[in-house]
Amino acid sequence: MSTQSQLQGIREQLPPSMRRVADAILEDPDRIVHGTITELAAAGATSEPTVVRLCQRLGMSGYSELRLSLAAELASEKVRRPAVGTTHGADLPSDSSLAQIVADVALTETLGIEETAAALDVASLEQAVEALSEAPVVLLHGISASASVAGDFERKLQRIGRIASCLPDTHDALAAAALMGAGQVALGLSHGGATAEVTAFLARARQAGATTIAVTNSQTGPVVAEADIVLRTTVRESTYRSGAIASRSAQLLIMDCLFVAIAQRRRDSSVRALRLTYDALEEYRRP
Repeated sequence: MSTQSQLQGIREQLPPSMRRVADAILEDPDRIVHGTITELAAAGATSEPTVVRLCQRLGMSGYSELRLSLAAELASEKVRRPAVGTTHGADLPSDSSLAQIVADVALTETLGIEETAAALDVASLEQAVEALSEAPVVLLHGISASASVAGDFERKLQRIGRIASCLPDTHDALAAAALMGAGQVALGLSHGGATAEVTAFLARARQAGATTIAVTNSQTGPVVAEADIVLRTTVRESTYRSGAIASRSAQLLIMDCLFVAIAQRRRDSSVRALRLTYDALEEYRRP
């Protein structure tokens, strides 16, 4: 996991002073590479010891190791970026060409998918596949962009004959979760790991005896606390990416891995279901 992605993942759990330092790093990592610990402390309106404590929170010895790590990351990203300039690290710059925007978005999404795949806990993924494969009912809940990812997973499961429901309305989700039971699965998606609606959904399902799964970018938080199984994405978003560009792609990666693994468990019935559902729609594909 990159240092920038680590910072994004723990940001919400940091005390205010450390969070300001993390934000200063994420806003302009190149400035950190060429700056001093004193300048970073000033940018975060805090002290140098706070910067050191943040470095230690990341598993580093101090500021020098932070600079080296960021320098390596930025150099790698520069090599991978097409030679069209960059918008990376800036929030919706006014002078970006369309080619620069394409290059920036493509690299951001690619990094999110690659880092998520590399850091994904396969043991936790296996637990989730096992629970979902055996569940007679699967309920899904997410808010905003996460709701669209939940809806995509709902359709995939239904295509192989599984009973799955995506409930974007929280009142409906809570009512359905209250009626769940042992063996059933409630899966909630929350990039930041603190979405109150998703937390309540998972908590209610867990109280009813269901197995709870969280898909999140956060290391801790209320959503993680209510999950029996946690599947983590590893992405970083900036302010202008509040539409959940990279996080959505990383969530889709995890859901697609779950889908393929679940379908593989019952390969013959899954293939038959996919064929039947494809044939049912065949006449609507004709011009």
